[in-house]
Amino acid sequence: MDFELKTLTPARICAEKCDALIVLVSGETSAGTDAVSKMVTLALKAGDFENKAGKLLSAYRPEGIAATRVLLAGAGDGSAKSIRTAVHAAMVALKNTNARRVLLSLCALPQAGQEAARAAVLACADAAYLYSTTKSKPAEQKLKQVLVAVSSLATSRAGFDKGVGLAKGLALAKEWANRPANHATPTMLAQAARDLGKLPGIKVDVLGPKEVAKLGMGSFMAVAQGSEEPLRFIVLRYDGGTKAEAPVVLIGKGITFDTGGISIKPAAEMDEMKYDMGGAASVLGTFRALAELQPALNVVGLIPACENMPDGRAIKPGDVVTSMSGQTIEILNTDAEGRLVLCDALTYAERLKPRAVVDIATLTGACVIALGGVRSGMFSSDDALAQALAAAGDSSLDLCWRMPLDDEYADGLKTHFADVANVAGRAGGAITAAKFLQRFAGKFPWAHLDIAGTAWKSGAAKGATGRPVPLLVDFLLSQVQPVRVPAKTRTPKAGARSRA
Repeated sequence: MDFELKTLTPARICAEKCDALIVLVSGETSAGTDAVSKMVTLALKAGDFENKAGKLLSAYRPEGIAATRVLLAGAGDGSAKSIRTAVHAAMVALKNTNARRVLLSLCALPQAGQEAARAAVLACADAAYLYSTTKSKPAEQKLKQVLVAVSSLATSRAGFDKGVGLAKGLALAKEWANRPANHATPTMLAQAARDLGKLPGIKVDVLGPKEVAKLGMGSFMAVAQGSEEPLRFIVLRYDGGTKAEAPVVLIGKGITFDTGGISIKPAAEMDEMKYDMGGAASVLGTFRALAELQPALNVVGLIPACENMPDGRAIKPGDVVTSMSGQTIEILNTDAEGRLVLCDALTYAERLKPRAVVDIATLTGACVIALGGVRSGMFSSDDALAQALAAAGDSSLDLCWRMPLDDEYADGLKTHFADVANVAGRAGGAITAAKFLQRFAGKFPWAHLDIAGTAWKSGAAKGATGRPVPLLVDFLLSQVQPVRVPAKTRTPKAGARSRA
């Protein structure tokens, strides 16, 4: 689907030929003399339409308007959140029509700037998304073009461009998270990363079992040893900053399928464990967006990818393994495998001398109980990093919530048989999981995002959400350091004039 941004007058909007015209209406919409404005005024006056976010009123071939269909979409207070709700509702309403070219007008919104343009683009892309990879007769993506009409290019262009870049990243994240495990093995995930390496500014290295063994990643290898699928350790680099600039490191949990291992999961809804690589998918999606947006900073992505299976070689409850850091781990529950692969990736990140590290993982059901599907759980040992992530969540509408890391929560991880156990009791499970990871993240500013409740939806809306790609991209863009141009000074020669 292609997006285009244009400035259009009310008269030009009425004359634009398209299959559908979506007009966003906020509480501050002013009356006009063109056909669209008259329609809005009459509908509001008659009580047939209200501008509450998500409310719709449709018309077919209305007089004085060239569009085949017109949808008035309530945008409430005109905020980015309300715009997202309005556009998504309108696009869903058009999904079963033959609309191929849509004109989306933000012109009636009094303050339609960058955030409005980005929210509109992302809502369009989300509503139009179709998964088709493993279908014998994929549904046709009828919608081909969305023309976004604004009053000013200057105030909308940056947000529009960010929205388009994010839309591509979200589509990639959804694609790989939605694929069934036999179509998203660690090897296939590594190939997806290699494909990203063809884009500007991105380099990719993929390490196999021999290289990982040489690094001493005993914890990661222990999880993988129960599967016939070989592990992969994927390293992505986006070099947009100077060589001397320390990178931000993103680590994505890449368990391409999680049976629970010997501590096997119940059969009900086990198919959803294909989403246990949602953290890895979000890293891939973020790098896709970086390739599009080209910010001036350095980013490294690390993805430890493997399956967690229960064959005769699989790790057993009570086994003790040695991590890359040298710390020994007693595995009390083989279904707490995500932290076992992440801890070695955190140790690997030390060699990159990062300015910050953020790991992203569908880690605990406890986080789903705590926060549901609205906010991702955020844990951090660094206040500045936590504040930056929280601000990015707010600006991107991809919300997170900071959780505690009191030292007392680590008491349950004590064991007589190793340096640390991989699980504590049920109480505070999301926090004790984060406390485990914190042991391996003491040499850099670190944060952990538990996305178990936000990476996918169950039920009728079953599918990957692509979160937290928007949060990560906004966070990374906030880390771009301003270019400082040193003042040039020189001593004027005798008789020469100085210029102010």
